[in-house]
Amino acid sequence: HILTLSPPLNLDPKWAGRHLAYTMAKYGMSLTTLGLAEELKADRISVNSLWPCTLIDTAAIRNMPGGQAMVQAARGPQIMADAAHAILTGSNFAAGGTASGNFYTDEQVLAAAGVTDFRPYSLGVEEEHLVPDIFL
Repeated sequence: HILTLSPPLNLDPKWAGRHLAYTMAKYGMSLTTLGLAEELKADRISVNSLWPCTLIDTAAIRNMPGGQAMVQAARGPQIMADAAHAILTGSNFAAGGTASGNFYTDEQVLAAAGVTDFRPYSLGVEEEHLVPDIFL
């Protein structure tokens, strides 16, 4: 199984206008997911993408101007680790199911795996005050 950290393809022009280079890099990974899923289908290798619904506390965010304040309204990285584990072990699929060429969000995967409370992943703010991630 190959898992990329790349967003669903959202062709709203605002994403290209705000940060073209970053959008091109991330969407390149998303297109790679689609291409490899098709190319490796006969070899039974699944290829999927995972993207957070909210901002995640990372060094990249902390090092941005205003980043220290931004991470106060983020989730910790454990949510992405748990979602990746669910995808790679298949615990988000029905018994015997597999999938390839999909763009999942962390919440979508964990909900399918039976997680109903995402509050433990927050770094302190209420769920309704979390900052949504880009591209969604």
